[in-house]
This record gives sequence, C-alpha cells and structure tokens, in this order.
Amino acid sequence: MIGRRAFITLVGGAAWGPLAARAQQAAMPVIGFLHVGSAAQLHGQIAGFHRGLKEAHYVEGQNVAVQYRWAEDQSDRLPALAADLVDRQVTIIVAGANAAALAAKSATQTIPVVVSVGADPIKLGLVTSLNRPTGNVTGVSQFSNVLEAKRLGLLRELVPGTAGIALLVNPNNPAAEVQSIELTKAAYTLGSQLHILNASSERDFDPALVTLVRLKAGALVVGSDPLFNSQREKLVAIVGHHSIPAIYDRRDFVPIGGLMSYGANLGDAYRQVGIYTGRILKGEEPGDLPVVQPTKFDLVINLKTVKTLGLDVPPSLLAIADEVIE
Repeated sequence: MIGRRAFITLVGGAAWGPLAARAQQAAMPVIGFLHVGSAAQLHGQIAGFHRGLKEAHYVEGQNVAVQYRWAEDQSDRLPALAADLVDRQVTIIVAGANAAALAAKSATQTIPVVVSVGADPIKLGLVTSLNRPTGNVTGVSQFSNVLEAKRLGLLRELVPGTAGIALLVNPNNPAAEVQSIELTKAAYTLGSQLHILNASSERDFDPALVTLVRLKAGALVVGSDPLFNSQREKLVAIVGHHSIPAIYDRRDFVPIGGLMSYGANLGDAYRQVGIYTGRILKGEEPGDLPVVQPTKFDLVINLKTVKTLGLDVPPSLLAIADEVIE
C-alpha cells in the first residue's frame, strides 16, 4: 500500500510536473532570427550562429528558443516580418544582411538587435559609433564594400592588362552606392575604367552581361548582395556562358564554377553574432558591445575555370589562396 503522504507526493508531482515544465518553457528567452534570404542558402551561417550561442552556453530548444523569419529574397517583406517579431515580444532580434538590419532597427528601439551586415553600419544609420554603438543595435560588419577594392586587385593580378572592369550591383541594396564609389576609386588608382551594371532581379543577369560584352570589359567584380547569392548557380552559368573572368564575395560561388572569391568567413562572422546574442541574453547592453569586424578572410580559386578561360594563375596568388579547387 502507498502511504497517505507518499500518495499526496505522487499526485502533487503528477499535477505540478507539466505545469512547471510549461512555466519553464514560457520563461525561456526567444530569439527572433530575421534574414532577407532563405534557410536553404544559409547552412554555414546558421551553424556558425549556433556555435556562437553554444560558446555563450545557450542551446536552441534547451534554454533558448529561436523563431525564424525568412524573406525569401523579397526585401519588401522584411518590415512586416520584423514587426511580427516585435509584436511577439521576442527577447532579442538577430538580423542578417543590410536590409534586414534596417528593417529591425525601424521596427524597434527597445528590443536588442544583433546584426550581420556587409556595409559600414554607421553609413547605414544602424549605429553612431563602432566602439560604442550606444543604441539597441550592435553586431558584426564584414565591410564588404571596402573589400571590393581588394577583390579588384586580386582579379587584376589574375587577369593583368585589363583596361575595362565591370561591377555588378543590385540598385535596391542600400550598400550599392557605396560599393560603386569604393570600386570606382580603386579602379582609378589602378588605371582601369569601371562600368557599373545593375541587376535587381535574376531576369537582369543576362542583359547586364550582354552590356558588359558590348562595352568590351575584360573582367567582372560581382558585388556583395543576397540576390546574387541566392541565384548564384544561374549567375555563375551566365558569366561562364560569356567567358568573363569574375570574382565573387563568398566561396559558395566557386565550387559551382565561379572563377574566384574573396571575402570574410561568414561562418565565423555568424559565430560572433551568436556570442553577442548570448552576452546580451545574460544581461549586457548592445550599446556597450563594439561592432566587430571580421578577422578571417578566404581566397578561393577554381583551377578548372582558370583553365577554361585560358588563364594562368601567378604563383604569388596561389601562395596566398586559402583553398584551390581542382
């Protein structure tokens, strides 16, 4: 027989166990993850984000919840998605890419926002200072627009003597103007003429490349943009069809036939986003956390594409490559 006290204990445990679990779940902080792209495009970044969270002792489903909002490359959806996260009173918002970061900042001035952006966050209006953001926004900036000049230099090293260079940008990207200005300055320094080509949808890729050929530009710098990344297979195929040497901002373009890429290691950048998210969940203020700049950059070269284009890779370029795809 079960004693009266034991019976009360059993009944009490049965009654209060699920309630306690639900109360604990309700108290679990919630991260709103907002991105202009889609989950299918961001395996490496998401994995990096979770590594950073784990370093801060947070694991999704155990002591933190994550609500994902994907714009599926339709940036006009971002304001509504950001507003939805605010309405749900998430604890913190993580915003990936320039447009998502701007949407999150517009949606709230009180919920902490941790961003991963390609452009200068001061010029985007996200923060007033890199060292002391002071507001509710901090995070990581890859400063991709600054790297455009580096990409141009690497491309010129692989394709020497090219007088005309083209830059492909998405005019709907808030950073497109800065990318164009930075690369125009770099091209002038190198004695090259720069042609700006616009593509705001995948339908614009082929007309832009036809224009490049007509202008007799000998090489192409593909600007940093979520649209280009999401449609990278189509873009790389069209660039290859026109036999144009091109450099991209991330390694994802190279295994599928892109010539070369140079850019921040995005997995590591999102790891830092995860770390900052954890620190804020523990009580730190975003305004006290300096905007982080990446320390890892990857140069990747596809030797098969090099041979297809009839190019020779200088030994100096091979020596600094982080990865060479045969």
